[in-house]
Amino acid sequence: MANTKKTALAEQAVRPGRRPHLGLRALIGSGDRIGAFILPYLLVGAALNIVFPEAFSAGGPPPWLQAVSAVVLAVGVIVWAWSVLLILTKVRAGDLVTTGPYSLVKHPLYTSVALLVLPWLGFLLDTWLGALIGIALYAASRLFAPAEEADLADRFGPRWDAYCRRVKVPWL
Repeated sequence: MANTKKTALAEQAVRPGRRPHLGLRALIGSGDRIGAFILPYLLVGAALNIVFPEAFSAGGPPPWLQAVSAVVLAVGVIVWAWSVLLILTKVRAGDLVTTGPYSLVKHPLYTSVALLVLPWLGFLLDTWLGALIGIALYAASRLFAPAEEADLADRFGPRWDAYCRRVKVPWL
């Protein structure tokens, strides 16, 4: 009985032309849990960086690292913004997002911030803190992603399975 109810809800959620009522959970996925996990690292790291800036210094990044950092950071911000836009438009409409950055990785929002934004912003600001927080954020996203993916599998069923087979780098 419960499985039939889930199937009916999943079909309602993805029926074309219908705007389902989706709660905040559908929009933020595991973002709240990831944020709660990463917040202590961010606060302690920022405090240590203020008190002991020399310990986190990237050595006054040379021009080549500044240039690379600016380019990678720009790409990261674009991927993040594109991912947010897709979530706000497609997820709110009850659709499974499979295009754009989502065709490359399952979680481009988390991945772009963890690997492309935080580390490279840190280098531009002459601190390794961005890389350290990026690693913690990536670890948190891997920790909480399975629950989010299970919810998506329940909601979209075969469409989710097909997406998982098509995504280019499913483990990232």
